[in-house]
Amino acid sequence: MIRPLSWGVVATGRIAHRVTRDLALLENTVLHAVSSRSPAAAKEFAGQYGFAANYHDGPAGKGYDLLFGDPLVDVVYIATPHAQHFEVAKAALEAGKHVLCEKPLTVNAREARDLAQLAGERKLFLMEAVWTRFLPATLRALEVVRGKEIGAVRWVQADLGFAATYDPNSRLFDPAAGGGALLDLTVYPLTWAVSVLGFPTKVTAAGLLNHDGIDLQNTVTLEYPDGATAQLVSSLQSSSPGTVTISGTQGWLRTGSPLYRPRRVEYQGADGVVHVEEFPEEAEGFIHELREAARCIRAGLLESPLMPWDESVRIMGLLDNVRDQLGVHYANDR
Repeated sequence: MIRPLSWGVVATGRIAHRVTRDLALLENTVLHAVSSRSPAAAKEFAGQYGFAANYHDGPAGKGYDLLFGDPLVDVVYIATPHAQHFEVAKAALEAGKHVLCEKPLTVNAREARDLAQLAGERKLFLMEAVWTRFLPATLRALEVVRGKEIGAVRWVQADLGFAATYDPNSRLFDPAAGGGALLDLTVYPLTWAVSVLGFPTKVTAAGLLNHDGIDLQNTVTLEYPDGATAQLVSSLQSSSPGTVTISGTQGWLRTGSPLYRPRRVEYQGADGVVHVEEFPEEAEGFIHELREAARCIRAGLLESPLMPWDESVRIMGLLDNVRDQLGVHYANDR
């Protein structure tokens, strides 16, 4: 008989609600505890999803520290704003909890490297929750590409954008929260490029910053030793199709929209036939990454082969490079 894993959820914002709805559907799972800065939010969230315990900031300490001190919690899902990921994930690992942390894992490569090192020292599972990695359509697209059904890949184009109304109180526009298009949107096009072509030898970036110093739009070009390239565009000021096109020497592949949650893969190989494959969505789509985290923990793995630590660290390094070129700086960099 498989022992149920007992989960804790840190933060009660929009993404926490969406992921928890899928977590409630996960096999052999106990929703045990949630934490929030607000007593009312913690209590309401716990009641809505059936958590046995709820914790909040107060005289006894930070809500997440109280959650991490709960001996019944095996693994935690962290859904705080980007800039808090390192602090919260570090506290969880130091308390002996396995960690699934919302993307991006941290706001810079140094923090990501430190978390991976700590997880290794404590023999605990750690994974960045890039849900796109685990979706059936994504896995099928990569199977087609790696099977050389479209030949050798020469370029990748990916875009993701929406028109966001400026709100100084929104984390999207808050430098202290790691705001901007890079950490919220560019993570997805970059994930596709790296999954298909690997890590580049050269990165070139351009973009538009607002008066708060966060990027509203960016274009990133990746260059590879064999001449392959990737062109990635992300924007908080304009809408885009939100698709990925992968072009090879014998054909092409295109994902459905949005690229972070594709449910269709369309490709043409050397035979000239266009194949279209549809993938019905299971729950809200997060269940795949949750299932992978649970599988790895039960198997005694410290990292997932689909989202290994080294890849999270190196992708953060690419984003650091882009930020340097754009002139975007976060308080965590100090």
